[in-house]
Amino acid sequence: MEVKLWNDKREREMYDNFAELYAIIKATERLEKAYVRDIISAQEYELECQKLIAHFKTLASTLKDTVPSIERFADTYKMECPAAINRLVISGMPATVEHRAAAASNASTSAAIVAECTQNFITAMDALRLEMKAVDQLHPLLSDLYGSLNKLTILPPDFEGKIKTKDWIARLMKMSAADELTEQQIRQLNFDLESSYNSFLAAISNPGT
Repeated sequence: MEVKLWNDKREREMYDNFAELYAIIKATERLEKAYVRDIISAQEYELECQKLIAHFKTLASTLKDTVPSIERFADTYKMECPAAINRLVISGMPATVEHRAAAASNASTSAAIVAECTQNFITAMDALRLEMKAVDQLHPLLSDLYGSLNKLTILPPDFEGKIKTKDWIARLMKMSAADELTEQQIRQLNFDLESSYNSFLAAISNPGT
């Protein structure tokens, strides 16, 4: 006796879609593992992954009423495909595209921090030229500079600018807010800032050297 898995055409179409969804998830899981293990090239992976994601989005949209949760669908059929769920449901883009986006974001962030460091150097040196010499005038500027330098990961921990700025902050902390630097101290601070700024420009021009 023949056992029917469906009662009508609509139900049959639903099960056909379930089977296709199952196949896409399984294929994506295999593709993710192949990419991680270097079995396929990044170019091949990206092309196939984009196809699977496109098919998945179309099918998931069609099944949104009958399959409101892809994770639950995977659990129901005991699929155990975490990499595929992450790629299809959470990320929505190939790992290669994701990595490029992250790299671009990091580059953009670094550029913003470099601009911030540059501005803080110039602001501190301009303050000395404008004859600002009180502790409560200079301490915030040097603190901002030190903070921005520490955010820039291409600079080593022993970077000249970090060390000298930190030393000056420590020196100012021992003084009263209304105290003023002597002419000799101002001259030394200006020299240290200019020297550090030149080192900073060299570091960002040749990162990693």
